[in-house]
Amino acid sequence: MTAIQPVAVATVPLREVATIYSGGTPSKANASFWVGDIPWVSPKDMGEDRISDAEDHISADAVEGSATKLVPTASILVVVRSGILVRKLPIGLTTRPVAFNQDIKALVVDETRFLPEFIFWLLRAAEPRALVVGVKKGATVHSLSAGYLESIPVPVLPLDEQRHIVDILNHAASIRRLREEARAKARDIIPALFVDMFGDPATNPKGWPVSRLDAEVSFVSGATPSKQEPRYWADGTPWVSAKDMKADPIVAAEDEVSDAAFAETNLKLIPAGSVLIVVRGMILAHTIPIRVNAVPVAINQDLKAMLPKPGMSEQFIRWCLQCLHNHLLAKISTAAHGTKKLEMDVLTALPIPAPPVPLQQEFAQRVAEVEGISSLNDRATTAAEQMAQSLLAQVFGQTA
Repeated sequence: MTAIQPVAVATVPLREVATIYSGGTPSKANASFWVGDIPWVSPKDMGEDRISDAEDHISADAVEGSATKLVPTASILVVVRSGILVRKLPIGLTTRPVAFNQDIKALVVDETRFLPEFIFWLLRAAEPRALVVGVKKGATVHSLSAGYLESIPVPVLPLDEQRHIVDILNHAASIRRLREEARAKARDIIPALFVDMFGDPATNPKGWPVSRLDAEVSFVSGATPSKQEPRYWADGTPWVSAKDMKADPIVAAEDEVSDAAFAETNLKLIPAGSVLIVVRGMILAHTIPIRVNAVPVAINQDLKAMLPKPGMSEQFIRWCLQCLHNHLLAKISTAAHGTKKLEMDVLTALPIPAPPVPLQQEFAQRVAEVEGISSLNDRATTAAEQMAQSLLAQVFGQTA
């Protein structure tokens, strides 16, 4: 890999490099605004470097009739208001035109002078400093200080030098993505392993005894402590909502709650080794997130926790439900106000096979072996991330 020399050149503020737009939310009262094909990006959609879609979609009329903006391909989205800013500054480069909400700002770069990918990597390098000096912390929601983003210094380099830098940083990122893909492929083995050992749970070809789900697990509901009590939202226990259900397993969340939240509200502590499932939210239009939590957590009211009863393995329950995903997805209903939901009577009465405990334990052990392969890939991914951060520091040392 070609070495990069530290940049020591003139800079200009970001406001002189890009047009910066604020977003908005179309009226929820106008149902026609929410049936289009334009991705409407909010912080929950900002988990990847490249933004190609969103959980919610809006119509062209929604763009015309609200404060949201439609920005072109190769725009840069930055989350400027969210609880996640306590630990991360989400940044993404769009791969198609998108709209976005008021918690995000969009940068449309002057491409006659700067490459959008160069500015993207600059902002990635600026993240550590932004989290320390640029974030204004509230009780539960944090935000970038007014004017901070616009004033970030941008090195003025010829386009060919920018391209050289971008190519090297993209190469480092591609190594990281390959590691992540390898991890995902390792996990793809598990559903096939489940079917091989137990058969398709929808048809139960191996003739196992069948039981209702609520006979094999205890259900626990979630809650949201008052946002008016900042002491409930101190660092402590991860408080998991649908936006946190991308990680696998669940070990952290964007928000955390204190011991006082458990002592003074109806919030329940969910022990490690439970199975979490999203039962309400627009994400249920296309997928039902199901995860195991590796640490004790709390959950919000859009999730249910399932605590396996003695003799049932959490891994068996999780992957049984995963194999029944399409069956459950077909049962999703729509509330009067448009929100998707999985009714509890559907979930609790779900018939599942109940194979012998030793076989469930053998399956759990094999899942652990696959997870071990994933852990190796995780360590390799971490090494690739450290390499990328080192390269960022070399290029943008005065910004990072």
